[in-house]
Formats: sequence, structure tokens, C-alpha cells
Amino acid sequence: MPRFRLDIEYDGSQFAGWQHQADQPSVQQAIEQAIEKFCGEEVRLRAAGRTDAGVHATAQVAHVDLAKAWAADKVRDAVNAHLQAAGARVAILKAAVVADDFDARFSATGRHYLYRILNRRAPSALEKGKVWWVPKRLDAEAMHEAAKVLLGRHDFTTFRSAQCQAESPIRTLDRLDVGRAGDLIEVRTSARSFLHNQVRSMVGSLRRIGDGSWSAADLKAALEARDRAACGQVAPPDGLFLVGVDYPQSAEQSGQSVSPAAKSSD
Repeated sequence: MPRFRLDIEYDGSQFAGWQHQADQPSVQQAIEQAIEKFCGEEVRLRAAGRTDAGVHATAQVAHVDLAKAWAADKVRDAVNAHLQAAGARVAILKAAVVADDFDARFSATGRHYLYRILNRRAPSALEKGKVWWVPKRLDAEAMHEAAKVLLGRHDFTTFRSAQCQAESPIRTLDRLDVGRAGDLIEVRTSARSFLHNQVRSMVGSLRRIGDGSWSAADLKAALEARDRAACGQVAPPDGLFLVGVDYPQSAEQSGQSVSPAAKSSD
């Protein structure tokens, strides 16, 4: 039974998140239904990150096992056709056959997120749902300097949801950069893994640095408090994008000779 890796992009605004929901639309469910219509199989996808309601992705990764060794480009194109027919704003960017031990979630060695803040007096007419509109002028340089407080290995209890199911609040933050390009402020962050709501919680607290209501010392105190009540506003999901997932080179290159039918020009 060949395993397929799917590289996926989606507009999260029409979904209640990645994960399958009993009574609300999810990205996972939309793709699973498209696969069933394509090949008649009921499947369950596993993804690199279970993004929340309203969160987007340009580079989500999932894997699925199918009974037949379909050509990878056939899987991509057929699933996309059914997603389009259903009106789902989801696209399979690439499908590839991988080794049986590839796991989209557990094989991942790094995850990368982008958060976009539109910082101007006027709201967006074109990117509503894709940015957090903050009309008050923010100091992006101060946000970037303060963000260094959060780099490294810490107890991020302050910056995780009360519903977070992770066994430990300890995480190592590899990157947290803030930069401005005109009216757009971009926050880019990377780690092996993140806690539930960690990125949005950090961005919301950095916003307080930007508007002058917090100092870098306040951010450090919030981190050290290890108390959810010490967190600043949790940023809305609109501006958050999963933009990359890292895997070992062996996982990236594995599984290319499963069968002749599985080889494609993809």
C-alpha cells in the first residue's frame, strides 16, 4: 500500500481548522472527501500541523496511504479537480510517493510560520481575512529587538492555550523576526514544534511592544511568569500562515521506486 506525501495550500477562512470536525467543515475533511470521490477509498490524513480555524497555509504537508500505486501527478490533479468542484479553497501543490515510515507529523524536524499585520489607518479592501489590521502605528524595530527575549529554550506556559494538549510547555524557539515593508509588518518564526496558540500569543504580546504599552522587560516578565494570564492579546487567526515544514533529506528523497505506476513527471 503506497504512501503519498501531499504538499497543500489553503485559505483557512472557510474552515474550522485543519482537523476533522463532527459538525463543521475542516481542511482535512475536504481533502479526504475529494480523495474518496477520486478513488473510492475512505482515508485519514495525518498533517504536519493542525492549524486552527481561520489559519492559512502555503506549505502544509500531509500523508495518506492508498490501496493503488497511482501516478503521483494523477493523485494531485484528480484530488484538485474534486476540491474545485466542491468549492473548497484548497489545492494540492504536489503529490509524491514516499517510504512507509514517512510521517508528515512525526518525521518533521522544523516548522515555519508567518504572521502578517497590516499597520495603517485604512483597512484592507483586498486582503480581509489574510492580515491583522492594526490602525495604530507600531514600532517594528522595537518589536524585533524585544522578540529576542523569547528565543531559545523556555517554558512557554504564558504563550499557550489553556486547551493545549502538549505534555510539556518547554519548547525551543529558533527564530522570531519582525520586519516592516511599507504598511505591512511580517513576523516570521521557526521551531521544531509549537504549542497550541503559541505563535498568535507571541504576536499579540509583541504588538503591545509595538504600540508602546509594554517594554522588552515586560515581555520577559510575562515569559517568566509561566502564567497564561500574563499574556498579551492573542492575535486573531487571519494573519497566520504555515509557510514551511522541514524533513530530513532521507525522508525528502525516499520512496521514489515503489512501483513503475507510482513514478511520474511530477
